[in-house]
Formats: sequence, C-alpha cells, structure tokens
Amino acid sequence: MVTRRKIMESTRVAAFRWCSLCLVLLFFVSCGRGQKSPSEDAPAREDRQAKQMLQGIWLNADDESPAFRVEGDTIFYPDSTSLPAAFRILGDTLVLHDASDARYAIVRQSNYIFEFRNQSGDLVKLVKSDEKDDLIDFSTEKPKAINQNQLIKRDTVLMIDGKRYHCYVQVNPTTYKVFKTTYNSEGVSVDNIYYDNIINLAVYQGTRKVFSSDFHKADFAKFIDETQLKQCILSDMTFRKFNDKGILYDASISVPDSPIGYVVEVLVSYDGRLTMKP
Repeated sequence: MVTRRKIMESTRVAAFRWCSLCLVLLFFVSCGRGQKSPSEDAPAREDRQAKQMLQGIWLNADDESPAFRVEGDTIFYPDSTSLPAAFRILGDTLVLHDASDARYAIVRQSNYIFEFRNQSGDLVKLVKSDEKDDLIDFSTEKPKAINQNQLIKRDTVLMIDGKRYHCYVQVNPTTYKVFKTTYNSEGVSVDNIYYDNIINLAVYQGTRKVFSSDFHKADFAKFIDETQLKQCILSDMTFRKFNDKGILYDASISVPDSPIGYVVEVLVSYDGRLTMKP
C-alpha cells in the first residue's frame, strides 16, 4: 500500500526535476540571446580583388583625359596641388579616406572599366590605360603649395597732427598647413594644400615704438565661423585710413582660390591699444 508519506516524497522529487529542467532551458536560452551570428554587426570586409583590378591609370571614357592613378592603397591625381588619398573598396562602395571620408557607389567594375556615382549622383565612366606615356601626367613630387614663399613687406609714412608716423606690415609665409576640399572634373573630392601666413604690424612715432605685434589666423576666430576658418588663410593686412581714434588697417582672411573672404578692421590707437571689429 502506498502511504501518504511516499506520495509526498515522489511529488517533491518530480518538482525538483522539473525545476532543474527549467533552469537548464533558461540558461541555454539566455546564452543564445547573448550570442550573435558571425555576420551580425561584423564590419564590412575590404574587397581585395576589386582593389587589385583598380590598380593602374584611369582615363575619362569620353575625352581620355587623366582622372587618377591607383598604386597600392593610394589614389594619385594629375593636379600637383591635390593630395593623394588612401582608399578601400567595401562591397559596392569606393571609400576615399580624405578630409571627409567620402563614399561613392560603384556601378560597374572590370579590369578595364570602372563606373561610379560621384557626389552629385552623376555617372562617371573611366577606362584603364596601358600607355606608359600617360604617367607623365602624374607627378611623383610632393603636392605643391599655392601662394607660398611670398614674403611681402610694405611701409606707410603718415603725418598726423604734425607728428610723423611710420607703419610697417610684413606678411610672412609659414609651414602651417591649411587643407581645402574641392571637387575635380569627375566630381570626386580632393584635398588641396595651402600654407597660412603670420603678419607683423608695427607702428612708430619717430623713433618711439607705438605698437608691434604678430597676427595669426586664430586671432580672428571670434569673427568667423569655426568650420569656415579652418579652410582660410590670413592673406594680407592693408592700410585704410587714420582718424582721431588711431590708424586703421584691414585684415583679409580668405578661402584660397575662392570668392569667400572676410575683412576685419584692425585699429591701433595713438597710445598703442589694439581693437578689432568686423
């Protein structure tokens, strides 16, 4: 005869086994949720074969003008002022690692044909060249900077209230690099390199030094948007006039090879104080 005590013991054993099974199932479920499939969140792999097919010199299919030359992981441009850019091919996308990390959708690629969409969405068609003479269009020298090595000296003599003032301006080229992103004829972004200037302004009354200071681009940061200032150079400082407050100069801060520019008024008072305003 099955006693009440035996029934209770059997019930406890069954309940214990059921709880153990549930705990095991919950453990595997939680592990499964924590693990991701190999393809999940995995970074896109570089297409080495596509990169290999891109090696060489590429010309515009329409007029056979040089577009770029690919060597290893780098794209070179025929314009000597344009910086070479590292690149990768991820899936059907050409990624240029320039200042903006630009991406271009690849439409068609083979050993001798390369088609992609530029920044404007236009289709760019290129063909590979086997002519060694086309190498002439690609300089092996470092990119040449524009508007450099131009030391400018300028002096102005003023008679103010019977006193003789002598003002000196010297524009000194520097090695401070300024990068400007532009787009070539294929609509591909390229970085051009420029160098900034430091300008010294000095004002003398007779032999007495009234004012002397170096001006850097950063001195005008409160007058110009930060993003725009990064692509500007301190171009020049020119005499405008004098009045009862002092001697006025115009400081020119501009984006190279562009109509974008800013003028900041620089006023040196007769007791040597400096004020600036746009």
